[in-house]
Amino acid sequence: MEKPFQWGILAPGTIARKFAEAVTAVPGATVGAVASRDLARAEAFAAQFSIPRAYAGYGALVADPAVDAVYVASPHNHHLACAALALEAGKPVLCEKPLGATFAQARALVETARRTDRFLMEAMWTRFLPALATARGWIDAGRIGALRRLEADFSFRCGWAPESRLLNPALAGGGLLDVGVYVLSLAHWAFGSLPDPAASSADVGKTGIDEQAAMIFQWPGGAQAVLTCGVRTQGSGHARLSGTDGVIELPSFYGAQEAILRAGGKEERVRTPHDKNGFEYEIREAMRCIRAGLRESPALPWSETLRIAEVSAGLLNQWGVRYPFE
Repeated sequence: MEKPFQWGILAPGTIARKFAEAVTAVPGATVGAVASRDLARAEAFAAQFSIPRAYAGYGALVADPAVDAVYVASPHNHHLACAALALEAGKPVLCEKPLGATFAQARALVETARRTDRFLMEAMWTRFLPALATARGWIDAGRIGALRRLEADFSFRCGWAPESRLLNPALAGGGLLDVGVYVLSLAHWAFGSLPDPAASSADVGKTGIDEQAAMIFQWPGGAQAVLTCGVRTQGSGHARLSGTDGVIELPSFYGAQEAILRAGGKEERVRTPHDKNGFEYEIREAMRCIRAGLRESPALPWSETLRIAEVSAGLLNQWGVRYPFE
């Protein structure tokens, strides 16, 4: 029998809890270790999820010979240092989105993965959901004709906490990097590329980060994407793919558990409940790639991640958003 695949979680927080829960729905996988700069925090997380080893400091985790891969769940501004530490230690890495807080950081991580010959993937969990696979099948089969337009939103209203990771520029806060990357990724998934934006507008708030934004993209041939995101505005979270002969709707697309097809006067609904919480699908893909000796996922290659990071950087520059660590 194949030995259990041991994940190491670097930085135990809210998103890491979802990861630890999802691992229980992945056959042959377990969380073998967790690390925090605060040992008590690591030990509490380990106790909650029955993780055998808790470390104070990230160096001890990446040096653990039993850890097969590292999941980086630190705030955006620490992704580069944390993921690079693991890669340099010879560990494959699944890093929370965005891969880097800036395009330069994302590019540096990809270069590190290439130099160390290790697997690296951005943890864009939405891309691996069964609901999106269903929608892709409908598009490829011509069920909605030629795809002409994507409308997608990922917006929510957070409370006013200027020092929080969502609103603090020192932590790479703002709507685009927190949730806007999901709509950009969906556009790339839908059309197979991501051009420079045709137009965009953002509301930059008191802390200097983008609180909400709207973006329009257009591809050769006229297809368009109208995308919105924000952390201080409640939105629908839905996506709609419109073609010449029908439409596909993805309610709450970033964690979609249903795909709806309306074409030819008929409606078809496919329910795809998560096995756990939705993170399990990206975990399975990362493990599949690592076991196959791949350095990047064919479903989410480095070139795509870097293109989204490049477009994001251009948008932030256009809006006048800069982080103090740049």
